[in-house]
Amino acid sequence: MNTPRAIRIHAPGGPEVLRWEEIPVPDPGPGEVLVRHEAIGLNYGDIYRRSGIRATATLPAVIGVEAAGVVEAVGPRDEDAASADQVAFQIGDRVGYCTVLGAYCRRRVIPAHHLIQIPDGFDFAYAAAAMLRGMTAWYLCRRTYRVKAGDPVLVHAAAGGVGTILSQWCKALNATVIGTVGSEEKARLARENGCDHVILYDEEDFVERVDEITGGEGVPVVFDGVGAATFDDSLRCLRSFGTMIAFGNTSGAVMPLNLQRLMNESLTVTYPSAMTHLTHRTDLLEAAAALFGYVLTGRIRIVVGQRFPLAEAAEAHRALASRRTRGSTVLLP
Repeated sequence: MNTPRAIRIHAPGGPEVLRWEEIPVPDPGPGEVLVRHEAIGLNYGDIYRRSGIRATATLPAVIGVEAAGVVEAVGPRDEDAASADQVAFQIGDRVGYCTVLGAYCRRRVIPAHHLIQIPDGFDFAYAAAAMLRGMTAWYLCRRTYRVKAGDPVLVHAAAGGVGTILSQWCKALNATVIGTVGSEEKARLARENGCDHVILYDEEDFVERVDEITGGEGVPVVFDGVGAATFDDSLRCLRSFGTMIAFGNTSGAVMPLNLQRLMNESLTVTYPSAMTHLTHRTDLLEAAAALFGYVLTGRIRIVVGQRFPLAEAAEAHRALASRRTRGSTVLLP
């Protein structure tokens, strides 16, 4: 465990480009801390980085943006930063982060302002599985569209990492949650995690089912992390003035949209991102407090369906891409 190792890519490609290598780990500089990772979150965005759909600034690169662990060393005070911008951590603090590239490693140095405190007793694996997905659920249903009691909402991939949390969050807000899934096993998981109605999209026309469930009115919002396979029909599920929220492309990118398609029903289409919603530390802390508050009071439970050794990240990528996962997946250093 003491050997400084990481998963790196030297060129974009398939899972085989993920290499388990020794890397140097520097001492933390001003305003930085050294974190020993206990668990790392696997996200579909990692596949985009690995394959080159989302480029990394330099190669070779350590991918991944989410992890939880323990502070092992603290750098000196940053004398150039304003006092209000200083973020203090101590050796032994339990911390996590979710928007900083370079997580697929045992140890790393990271600016302190990106870190949040992990509550005592909160398992590291669940923290790594919860942060990016949970904070994504937060800005989707509290900022991008503010879900209200009584709203019928459509959540695609309701048995996935974001879907299981988002469904529970909407249910906690007293919405009626309609989820789509790809199998009976995932349908069971969706029902256990907040979905009032579950649609198997390979067996049923989800547009017809949404129309039936809502009495022909449609839904005010669709949360769609699937992309090409569901986008067009999702627009047909919306009522007048409805909001289509795209936040992922697991089935491929959506084709260019003719805005005139939105005119008759005065629809809104948006594609928010964690990088913008969580850029400012005040927003990051607000999201973390809301998420951990819901989890610690039992209103949201985190589903960790798979755990892989970090050295086997390639197999974890294959499992995620082939839809063999349920809930969230973590990598263990």
